[in-house]
Amino acid sequence: MDTATPFGHLLRDWRQRRRLTQLDLADAAGVSTRHVSFLETHRSLPSRALLMRLGAVLDMPLRERNRMLVSAGFAPMYREHRWDEQALQVAREAIERLLAAHEPYPALAIDRHWNLVTANAAAQRLMAGLPEALLAPVPNVLRASLHPDGLSSRIANLPQWRAHILERLQHQHEATQDPVLDDLRKELAAYPGGEAEDPGAAEAIIVPLQLRGPDGQVLSFLGTTTVFGTPNDVTLAELAIESFFPADPGTAVPAACDGAGLSARGAGQLMRRPPGSAPSPSRGTARHRPG
Repeated sequence: MDTATPFGHLLRDWRQRRRLTQLDLADAAGVSTRHVSFLETHRSLPSRALLMRLGAVLDMPLRERNRMLVSAGFAPMYREHRWDEQALQVAREAIERLLAAHEPYPALAIDRHWNLVTANAAAQRLMAGLPEALLAPVPNVLRASLHPDGLSSRIANLPQWRAHILERLQHQHEATQDPVLDDLRKELAAYPGGEAEDPGAAEAIIVPLQLRGPDGQVLSFLGTTTVFGTPNDVTLAELAIESFFPADPGTAVPAACDGAGLSARGAGQLMRRPPGSAPSPSRGTARHRPG
């Protein structure tokens, strides 16, 4: 846990990221502008309750709220359990049920850096045959999809999908300032894939993932992201489920998934991160957002 950065610097940094003035933050948190100024310049010390209120107003990730608490001399508020710990058993079982129920279409759970946590059989089959370098020790699903040796050769609309992924990573980095996400975005941007220049793409309601199957048929999927709605654990707060639904009538036919190699039949055991392995996994009610 980082304790080197003074509390006031963290508060000012997060306020500016959210594009709030000291007056905006003071009004939302129920304190004076003078008090916010004193907190940022280390002329006043915050209470634990005020820190929790500021973290909520600024919509800070739980990991960052812990960091701010520690920097102000308090103990962290939110636990970070390993994925295989007993405390997360109920959440693990709920996720596995969601993934299994999504067959025959791909669905997978990822951590805050897009590393695979677990996946259903259809998603596992998508990754079957990829080079070991892209799968070990833990697959990064964005790297596996856009790497020249990964799934990119099967993505029919690679320029559009690549642009969508890079934009999404950019937004995530701006929201969290996580340097790992910035490094990942730069790495993916250096991969070949072309630029999205289709003037009609803006008219589509969503950017689909279009995959070519071994039989040559192109399947079109739209993506959604599911997160836990009220987490009090850092691991759960940073975990997301990416699910892909048919985006056209042809893809909705189960036989199409058979031809594309996505059928769960014969897929074997779900792909999972080994218990306790690194890296570790961005709410109790599930919320969905388009991918």
